[in-house]
Amino acid sequence: MIDQALLKTYLADEGLTYSDEVILKLDRFAELLLERNQSVNLTAIKEPDAVLVKHLLDSLFIFKYVLFSEGAKVIDVGCGAGFPSMPMLIARNDLKMHFLDSTQKKLCFIEDALATLQLNGTVIHTRAEEYAKKNVSRETFDFAVARAVANLSSLSELTLPLVTPGGYFIAMKGKEGEEELEQAKAAIKILGGKTQALHTFTLPDGSSRTMIVVKKISQTPTKYPRTSAAILKKPLS
Repeated sequence: MIDQALLKTYLADEGLTYSDEVILKLDRFAELLLERNQSVNLTAIKEPDAVLVKHLLDSLFIFKYVLFSEGAKVIDVGCGAGFPSMPMLIARNDLKMHFLDSTQKKLCFIEDALATLQLNGTVIHTRAEEYAKKNVSRETFDFAVARAVANLSSLSELTLPLVTPGGYFIAMKGKEGEEELEQAKAAIKILGGKTQALHTFTLPDGSSRTMIVVKKISQTPTKYPRTSAAILKKPLS
């Protein structure tokens, strides 16, 4: 399906090395994605070479910039078809990965992929703002990750309430990431976060990426997150 040797080379160039078993599972996941995509709309990216770069490689770059502790509890907010969470879990099956999305068909695909690849993960079918209001989930995650999804101000309100103080929120953005961060600084502070780092890089196909790392330094006020309508109507600023 994908060019396994090329994926290994791309990863090695960034200081990321994985076993043949991991590379094989990444290949198998890509195959499952493209097979299911023929009947269910999971991704607009339909060529194996593009999946390799824009999905697999892009997701795994997170390990170049962020150190995830052994057995860390991680939630992918708005996980879609499983990016970055599925490649992350394939590469690091010690992570306690949680997949959150409001679209059932995408979560069904993730459940099937987890079973096929013999991986353990928790699938959560709900909206992030509803899940973050629950005492059993609020401020219980070591890491929250999200790729694209929404503007950073709104995304911070959906994710930071889930992160425990001392934990991290990682936003994976395109070339607009730095501009979004400037606009979201006030929101991040209100929600108990502090920007720790901003990394920019370019994928092999020339696509620009920005990775924003926010540390949770204090509890999020209980009134956040607001309803989805309120978040959309008036982002924190």
